[in-house]
Amino acid sequence: MYLRKIEGPRSVTLPDGTVMTRADLPEPTTRRWVASRKAAVVRAVAHGLITREWAKSTYGLSEEELAEWESAVLRHGEAALRATALRKYRQP
Repeated sequence: MYLRKIEGPRSVTLPDGTVMTRADLPEPTTRRWVASRKAAVVRAVAHGLITREWAKSTYGLSEEELAEWESAVLRHGEAALRATALRKYRQP
């Protein structure tokens, strides 16, 4: 089996003991960002599986968008990434 050469680790162990690999990340062609896909990208960046720059360039995210996802998860958990929860978790 041939493994492509990549920058950084192929997998990381999360604090709850689960292993996250690059296969757990959303496809680079993702257009519909549901909460679980956003959370996967935030987890991968936070635990060092991918870099912020790689996430921004691969998924076409702005710095502000990625920072907003990270702060929402930090303050309120992954439920804050749902589109229907925006009013509930954002400050007026």
